[in-house]
Amino acid sequence: MTLSLPQAVAAFSPALPLTVAYSGGADSTALLLACAQKWPGQVHAVHVHHGLQAAADDFEVHCQRVCAALDLPLTVQKVDARPAPGQSPEDAARRARYKAFEALAPLNKGEFAIKSIAVAHHADDQMETLLLALSRGAGLPGLSAMPSSWTRGGIHYHRPLLRVAGQEIRRWLAEQGAAFVDDPSNQQERFTRNRIRAQVLPALAACFPQFRDTLARSAQHAAQAQALLLEVAQQDLVQVGVPPRIKLLQTLSQSRLANVLRYWLQSGYQATPTTAQLDELMRQIAACQTRGHAMHLKVAHGFCQRRGPELHWYNP
Repeated sequence: MTLSLPQAVAAFSPALPLTVAYSGGADSTALLLACAQKWPGQVHAVHVHHGLQAAADDFEVHCQRVCAALDLPLTVQKVDARPAPGQSPEDAARRARYKAFEALAPLNKGEFAIKSIAVAHHADDQMETLLLALSRGAGLPGLSAMPSSWTRGGIHYHRPLLRVAGQEIRRWLAEQGAAFVDDPSNQQERFTRNRIRAQVLPALAACFPQFRDTLARSAQHAAQAQALLLEVAQQDLVQVGVPPRIKLLQTLSQSRLANVLRYWLQSGYQATPTTAQLDELMRQIAACQTRGHAMHLKVAHGFCQRRGPELHWYNP
């Protein structure tokens, strides 16, 4: 069930000191304030300056003023978040933020050494993520939506507000009399996520008032199923070898073959095949019955190729 913001923060137990990703917006402002109240002297804010819009400098100034008034240390990281050709702006910004966080880790060896980073994604963000995944025909990894905690680059990340609705965050902020900035890009409905927020979520709330709870349960079930598939893939990869031996791949059922191939490509090369690419790769593996059968197939940002008895992936 959805929680109030105080309930969510009361249940949050990260390793301290805690770093809060602080954009200056409503959600991260609420998270920063609530965490600072719970752990005085143990909270550090980090603001990532993406440099993508004219208001970015104003966001930074606002964050500096708020943190100075609260006597909270603030680190500002400036990044180049411009998307590469074919990359979505959201993905480019997300990757730039992670790089900024990871760059801070070796620099903060003193009082506020980074152990945990809290980000302010909430229940509505989780619903948007799940609906986006459904619209793209995603499998279990996409339908699992966002995890509440994970580790990347040696840093432990947390999303303590995933069960708190956006309107509850705004209500709590109003009670606190806290100032925050509104990112104008959040109102631009040319972005799919913003259209979902403005049009789809209100319609769902009207038809299914408990949709945040029920869809979150579905995402949790998908995450549990994905965790099981991951265990099976790890076991199967040990059996077929790295790089995989084609004859051993041929002994697997179609479902287990697809599962282990996805895991091998993602864990080893951060390569995610399309459904069509994976289907064709599996077809060619099944057809590989003679010593002279060649295999060379585009998969993600590289190629799968037969080399003797083994299947290899490379990026030229």
